[in-house]
Amino acid sequence: MVAGDCSEFAARCLWDALPDACGDGAIILGDSWAAYAAVVPEARHVACGKGEGMRCHVERFWCMVRQRRSRFVRKSLSFSKCEENHVAALWDFIQHYNASLR
Repeated sequence: MVAGDCSEFAARCLWDALPDACGDGAIILGDSWAAYAAVVPEARHVACGKGEGMRCHVERFWCMVRQRRSRFVRKSLSFSKCEENHVAALWDFIQHYNASLR
């Protein structure tokens, strides 16, 4: 996971953070974000829109995050403007979520 803006630098950090276990044959599904095209090799990037149904798992995950952690819903009372708190809460959620999958 990389918390950042929509820049090519953030995309590069995300690409570098991928584990080696992804292998050379893995493909990256994403939208038509220009930073992805600049960072991810063309043979491994598949640009797809929301209507194609290929990104539904990612969209569902973020919906679940917003449902389970009110901090990520802007109009909630627990919303925090501190970026470090958001990143820490997201890491905490991901760790607990991954532990529940085992």
